[in-house]
Amino acid sequence: MQYLQVGCACLIGLVFAVSAFTKVRDFEGFAASVPDLLPFGGGPAAGRAPGGGGHVRPIASLVLVLEALAPVLLAVPATRPAGFGVALALLAAFTSAIALTLRRGRRASCRCFGASNAPLGARHLVRNGVLLTAAVLGLATPGGPPVTAGLAVAVAAGAVAAILIVAFDDIADLLAGSL
Repeated sequence: MQYLQVGCACLIGLVFAVSAFTKVRDFEGFAASVPDLLPFGGGPAAGRAPGGGGHVRPIASLVLVLEALAPVLLAVPATRPAGFGVALALLAAFTSAIALTLRRGRRASCRCFGASNAPLGARHLVRNGVLLTAAVLGLATPGGPPVTAGLAVAVAAGAVAAILIVAFDDIADLLAGSL
């Protein structure tokens, strides 16, 4: 069972590492997208200065710090439960924000992995549901000293799953265009 935990840690850690990296690359763009997702935010970001109001930059900075912290915590077996906890909190917040945005009928772009014109939709809730499931499984699975061969398979499986999650919008668009 420790291999499931390692695979989930690799999946979640890589997804958050990529997400944090892309937000660092375009922090102003990410910060400008935050008001569309906040329950007290004010609708479309068009016409607002980059970074938005006084509450936006601190929230965007906190998200970035927590997204960067999660992979570090997940990489160390002793801090892995805390890493899964940070990931669960972030994913719950993201999923709630997406659901609220969709329920309000707002059009917001998914800035999860950098600049994107892909509008938030039900597929983002599905993607977050998969990540939430992986985080819960990782947290609930007992750790232990894994055998090297099994560890390599678990890390590879987690890495492949992370690549699929990061490319989820592109894959969904590709499949939607072929139907």
